[in-house]
Amino acid sequence: MIVTVTPNTAIDRTLFVPEFRLDKTIRSSRTVLGMGGKGTDASWVLGAIGAPNRALGFAAGLAGKRLQMMLEERGSETDFVWVEGETRVNIIIVADDGSGQSTFTMDTLKVTAAHQLQLKERFSASMADAKSVIIGGSPPGGVEPQLYADLVSEARRHAIPVILDASGETLRAALEFHPTIMKPNRDELLQITGKPVDSLPEIYAAARDVYARLGVQMVVTLGGDGALAVLAERTYRIPPLALEVVSTAGAGDAVLAGMAVSLAEGNPLEEGLRLGFAAAGAVMLTPATADCRKEDVDRLLEQVHLIPYSP
Repeated sequence: MIVTVTPNTAIDRTLFVPEFRLDKTIRSSRTVLGMGGKGTDASWVLGAIGAPNRALGFAAGLAGKRLQMMLEERGSETDFVWVEGETRVNIIIVADDGSGQSTFTMDTLKVTAAHQLQLKERFSASMADAKSVIIGGSPPGGVEPQLYADLVSEARRHAIPVILDASGETLRAALEFHPTIMKPNRDELLQITGKPVDSLPEIYAAARDVYARLGVQMVVTLGGDGALAVLAERTYRIPPLALEVVSTAGAGDAVLAGMAVSLAEGNPLEEGLRLGFAAAGAVMLTPATADCRKEDVDRLLEQVHLIPYSP
C-alpha cells in the first residue's frame, strides 16, 4: 500500500481559451475537471495504473466530497480528516494555441490543532500496511511546517521510505528528518542550499551536497530541460519526452507516483524513474490535471531515457 498525504486538498478546473485579457468576457472552448494537490494527484495517477494506495489529508465541503468520490472511483482508498471551510477549487487557464498556462489558486480550508492531531493519528495507523509514503504540497492556513516534519519522522521511525515534495519552511523543517527522496525544482533547490543552480554541474553539486549532509536523494525537475536524478551512488540526466503537450498540470506529481511504486515494491529506483516520467508524459497528453491513461504510460515507458551523468 502506498500512502499519500495532502494537507491542502484541491480539485482543478481547467479552462481552454483562445486568449486571456482583462475587462473582457472570455468563453472557453472546453472545460475539464481534474485532481489537485500533490499527494492526491499522485493517488489519482496510482489509481490509473492500478497501484494500491490510500489518500490522507484534510478535506471539507462539497468540493471535498467530490474529490473523495473521484479518487474512490479511480480505485484509491481515502481516509481524510474533515475540517471546516471548503476543499480548494483551483482554476487553470490554458491557451488553445499551446503558448502557455496559468493557475489561480486559493486557501479555503480551516484547520485546527485538533484536526492536525487527527491526521497524525490516522497517518500512524496507516503505517501498519504502508510500503512507501508521498507527502506533498503547501500547508493550508493554520498548519505549521512542523506537521510535515512530524509525518516524515513517523514514517522513518517505521523504516518506511518517504518521498517529499514541498517548499519553503515546510521543506526545510521536514528535511531534518531525512526523507528518502525529494523532488525540488531549481528554485526549491536554491532555497535549500543557497548555492547557484543555473547549470547542470551546479545543480549536481547542490544536490550532492544535500545528500552528503542529510542522506536525501533528489530528482530535480528542470521544466523543458527534463530532470537530473541525483541518487545515492549514481546520477542520471532524464531528457524530456517529445510530445504534443495538452497541459502540464500534475505531470510532476506523476513522477512522485512512479518512484513510490518502485520504493513500495523494493525495485531499483531506475524503474521508478522510468515509470514516473512515462506517467508524467501521459499526464501531459490529457487536458485534466494529473489525469492519464495506462496505455499511454505503457507506451511511453520505452521512450524514457536515463543517461548516466558526471560533471
